[in-house]
Amino acid sequence: MQQPRNDIRNIAIIAHVDHGKTTLVDGMLRQTNVFRKNQQVTERIFDSNDLERERGITILAKNTGIRYKDTIINIVDTPGHADFGGEVERVMNMVDGVLLLVDAVEGPMPQTRFVLRQALEKGHKAIVVVNKIDRPAARPDYAVNATFDLFIELGATDEQADFPVIYTRALEGKAGFTADDLADNLYPLFETIVKHIPPPVIDPDAPARLLITNMEYSVYVGKIAIGR
Repeated sequence: MQQPRNDIRNIAIIAHVDHGKTTLVDGMLRQTNVFRKNQQVTERIFDSNDLERERGITILAKNTGIRYKDTIINIVDTPGHADFGGEVERVMNMVDGVLLLVDAVEGPMPQTRFVLRQALEKGHKAIVVVNKIDRPAARPDYAVNATFDLFIELGATDEQADFPVIYTRALEGKAGFTADDLADNLYPLFETIVKHIPPPVIDPDAPARLLITNMEYSVYVGKIAIGR
């Protein structure tokens, strides 16, 4: 018999390149005590590939898990560059919802359309995260309205188009429910994920199955298959 796992949320972070996905993940990891207090941590933690660090962009999808209160939030960071769109398509099979990051100055961009289409076609709900609202030219209202128009243009259902909005300054690890009232942490984002992203549905009596969507290599354990 299928039943929800209410203590788990599986999400992907999608956006146009340079809209702040990897920076946001860095903040989420730091604020949920993934690292020891005395541990030295570099920026762009997820971009472990040499080419990614050299170019400053995410090329390969990465996944990690954090714990917020009683909920495990599994996060997949996806590439924002159009050349690596295949990674985004594979990730959509691993998650139950997405965080759609939109730059408060630029609004939705060409790659935003591509990644959002992938999410909507899979039936996923989205949380819209308007980032970089501290920039002098920030237009948070425009970003939200333009994103809503994009949802409608891509054929979103009424439920998908009724998305919650969170405003962030990812570089400083701040988030809020309104653009002019940010908390000193990302807790408003975590609360919104738990509230609005549906939990995975499982059958505890069914045999174990795994749809592999990604492969990694560790010098300690060798090949690692990642999936759902």
